[in-house]
Amino acid sequence: MARSLVLTVEAGDDGSRIDALLAARGCYPSRSQAAAHIDAGKVLVNGAEVTKKHAVCTGDTIVYTVEDREKHIPLEGEDIPLDIRFEDDWIMVISKQAGLCVHPSPGHEGLTLVNALIHHYGRDNLAHVQGDDRPGIVHRLDMDTSGLMMCAKDDAVAHELQDQIRLREVDRRYLSLVHGNLAYDTGQIDMPLARDTRERVRMRVMDVPSAREAVTTFKVLERFEAGVHDDGYTLIECKLYTGRTHQIRAHMEYIRHCCVGDPLYSQG
Repeated sequence: MARSLVLTVEAGDDGSRIDALLAARGCYPSRSQAAAHIDAGKVLVNGAEVTKKHAVCTGDTIVYTVEDREKHIPLEGEDIPLDIRFEDDWIMVISKQAGLCVHPSPGHEGLTLVNALIHHYGRDNLAHVQGDDRPGIVHRLDMDTSGLMMCAKDDAVAHELQDQIRLREVDRRYLSLVHGNLAYDTGQIDMPLARDTRERVRMRVMDVPSAREAVTTFKVLERFEAGVHDDGYTLIECKLYTGRTHQIRAHMEYIRHCCVGDPLYSQG
């Protein structure tokens, strides 16, 4: 069960980043977990959502949500096959199959990539920069998205990989089949994303303080003519310059070309 707790910012913490402050005060086990809760809209400052980079001020009231510890389920290794495309002493590049969650979450406490990594490598042989509940994880893919993922065995290497992603030195491209016929062969969607205030599981293009920069470019690979019961389809290659939750799905919905088969960002 989730509980809401309150923290008041003291003078000595004035100007601190909120994710660092919450970790330092023991509100969350790590800074990465604090950042994840902030991104999920589970932390409010003076009643409003903020980003993890938000600088707090003396007297601010922070309301943050935590899960009761007795509900915590210890992570166990599970013998889930891994499609390893590259591996050395420091990293693994894994082709994640569609339907596999990256890490445990409510409703998906087991049978995740994290459980598989623990089974194959052991908890102590994996990086922990994303928190003790996400050993080996450097970045994420949606459960129903297949594709290559970089995982790390060492914290220093994991931080370096995250820096490369943040500095856009990692070229990430995805194939997506979308509804309709895109008018242009190439395009760029540079629109900020925030969590939907009414449907918390969705992201949406919004002009609010909590919105974060999101940039996606696309290139048309093939077009499929409209049929009797559809308006045609377009196969595109998307390139991410940022890594926001549901970024491609939310951006394609925004331009009214939803991803085919997406139950959350559906056409119509």
